Amino acid sequence: MGDVGITAALAARLVAEQFPQWAGLPVVPVESDGWDNRTFRLGDEMSVRLPSGPHYALQAEKEHRWLPVLAPSLPVSIPESLALGRPGDGFPWPWSVRRWLPGTTIASEPWSGSSGVARDLAGFLVALHAIDTDGGPRPGAHNFHRGGSLDVYDKESRAAIRRLGRAIDTQRAVALWEMATTTTWGGPAVWVHGDLTPSNLLGADGRLSAVIDFGACAVGDPACDLAVAWTAFAGDSRDAFLRGVDVDDDTRARARGWALWKALVTRVQGSAGAEAARLRFGWRWPADEVVEQLVGEVR
Repeated sequence: MGDVGITAALAARLVAEQFPQWAGLPVVPVESDGWDNRTFRLGDEMSVRLPSGPHYALQAEKEHRWLPVLAPSLPVSIPESLALGRPGDGFPWPWSVRRWLPGTTIASEPWSGSSGVARDLAGFLVALHAIDTDGGPRPGAHNFHRGGSLDVYDKESRAAIRRLGRAIDTQRAVALWEMATTTTWGGPAVWVHGDLTPSNLLGADGRLSAVIDFGACAVGDPACDLAVAWTAFAGDSRDAFLRGVDVDDDTRARARGWALWKALVTRVQGSAGAEAARLRFGWRWPADEVVEQLVGEVR
């Protein structure tokens, strides 16, 4: 189906058919939407999320199952799934109704890269990693292998490095990638968010207030979530974040690998596409600058 046919009118019809108690409430697109789902405001206190393609179709059911488990142990708000919709009216996948979370995405806020936000986010991850993982979903195609092995993206990353050629320091990029892929997580599997970018963080008054979009969550290696250190923070704030999560050098190396992979594949899309992706992800820098920062750390 793709997201071309996902409209406010479709969302309103699905709600009216399956949840008549909310029929008649206004349904309007949100100002800042994501890639995996199309989100609409439902009245004043709710939202409707519809997967934008088959790769994201399992996310609604997964979040409906696990968000209530995670929420009580976390220091900031996360989405609350109020209802799980079924396919209907030509829409082929499960979808969800959520409680509306106040706040704005921090991506465009001048304080988004502050040490205060960095410490808040580190505290969120420490709490997330401490939650019991019994029965939690393992990494796989359902979450694009976040929390799994970087080896899944080895061919893609090396091909991107070759394609970029002189546009980057290829020798250091390869060295960084090999440092990342020659280590493995030796600790117990922990909960990972899987898509920790500023566009999925809400804030108010200069502090983190909520983390949204757990569609890529899983139980595995925490390194994928630490890539945000290089896409959202720098200098003192990056140091504050990394001190807060307190991980070993090997995990930090894999975190750099996750950040490098994402920046490389974004960069090869071309300058215009890469800048559009930066804005959508909420990164503080274009992909080429993220790559430059990362390879600059290679000794």
